[in-house]
This record gives sequence, structure tokens and C-alpha cells, in this order.
Amino acid sequence: MASAYWDEVRASGLRVPPDRPLDDLTAELTAMLGSTDPGRRDRTAYEVLAGWISRGVYDDLLPGLGDGMAAGLERGLGEVGTDSVFRRSYSALVLTECIERDNRTGALTADRILTWGDRLAGWFLGERDLRGFVPGKGWAHALAHGSDAIGAIADSPHLDLAELTVLLDVLGERVVLPTGMVIEAGEPDRLAAATLRILRRDLVPLELFEPWTQRIAEAATPAYDDENPYPLTLLPQAFLRALHLQLSLGSRRPKDRADQLLVLVDALRLSNPAHLSPRKH
Repeated sequence: MASAYWDEVRASGLRVPPDRPLDDLTAELTAMLGSTDPGRRDRTAYEVLAGWISRGVYDDLLPGLGDGMAAGLERGLGEVGTDSVFRRSYSALVLTECIERDNRTGALTADRILTWGDRLAGWFLGERDLRGFVPGKGWAHALAHGSDAIGAIADSPHLDLAELTVLLDVLGERVVLPTGMVIEAGEPDRLAAATLRILRRDLVPLELFEPWTQRIAEAATPAYDDENPYPLTLLPQAFLRALHLQLSLGSRRPKDRADQLLVLVDALRLSNPAHLSPRKH
């Protein structure tokens, strides 16, 4: 439909139009999530869908809406540099809104949330198009949107230690995977924020957090040989610094914060051998 139609919807305060079935409106908005026009994708499709989810418009339809977004995660997965990334990335962002809605209402089953979590994890680790801002087309930001989704699932009351440990491993694996490019659009902060949401559940013991951090520290440690090591170590190094900063200064603090900070300090010392030395116990 003409953009003027959706401009009127936005101008009305996101009132649901009475002249068309909700299913038709949703199908159109879902298709627009893959648009290369940031006005249609960000400021119309995502904004309207997120607003309607938050207001409860989809409460009776949330399982189907979320399933549709989960299916969108697979559209063109594995492609790099194509426009298919927008549909995947923004499907993850809308699925995040569905999960956050359930975090507030508790209307969905544990099986549904865990299924969405599995789909998100598979996409997040399989995504190869890691562009942040695409000139002329706006934000792709798959790493950032995926991190937001992982963080939302971490807050779900349906998850216990076993599931939170899986989410932590997914984030750690994503951080150490080679990217093939410089990650420069704030993604380490979003990855760290998702990690902190897991830690704030106060279920992950230090005995699990310490080796998890150690693995990232090893990936963040430059090996000075015949090649420049920094393209490989840049993301894990930036992630460790972002997590240390957020854990240090964040107002909502995990109960094991003091010990977690010591673990991170050791990791930063290990991964910066040219400037720091390991803490002596």
C-alpha cells in the first residue's frame, strides 16, 4: 500500500486501522521488514509491529506472529553482502518484542519460548552478513539485534540454569568466531548487555563463568607472528572491555559481581600481555 497509509497510522499514535483485517496488515508489515528503505523497514514496519505487540494487539496471535518471525531468520541465511540480511535481522528484532511481551504477560508456553530460542541461536551463530550500517539502506546490525534477542530470552522465567548456560555459550561462540571484517557499530556493547542480562539472573555460578571468560580471553590475545593479529582479536577484546565496563558501572548488579569483575580483570590482563601482567594471587 502507499506509504501515506502507514504515515497516517503512525500519525494516529499507532491506532490499528479498522478498514482492513489485521492478518493483511501484518503480512504487509512483515514483508516490509526486508525492505532496503530504512523508512519503510525501521520507522514503519518495525515501529508499528513493536508498538502493536507492546500494546497487546497480538496477545491472542503472539505464537503465530513469533513463528513467522522465526521463519524469517532463515531467509537467505549464509549470504553475505545481499539485501536478505534485513529480513533476517529485523525478524530477530520483532521476535525480541514477542519474547519481551511474554516476559511481561506470561501467556506463552515454555516450549514455545525454548523453540524460538533454538531458532534464534541457530541463526545467530550461522549469520555471516555482519555489516552494521549499510550506506543508503540503513542499519543491518545482525549482531546487535541478535544480542538483543538473546538478552530478552535470558529474562524469560521459563529458563533455568541449563538454558542460561546454553545462551552464555552461544554468546561466547559468536564472540570468538572469525568475522572477516572490522566490527565497528557498537556490537560489543550489545553483546555485553545480553551477557549481563544472563548474569543478573544470579543462576550462573562462577565455576562456569570463569572458563567461559578464559576462552574469550585466549581468543582476544594477539599472537605476534608474520601477520597482523588484531583483525582476529578485535571483537573478543572489545567485548571483554565492554562487559567489564557494564558490570563495573551498571546499576543492576549480579550477586557475584565482585568475583565476576576479578575474573574479567584477569582476562583483560591475559589478553593484553604487552601492557599488563597477570594478577598475582
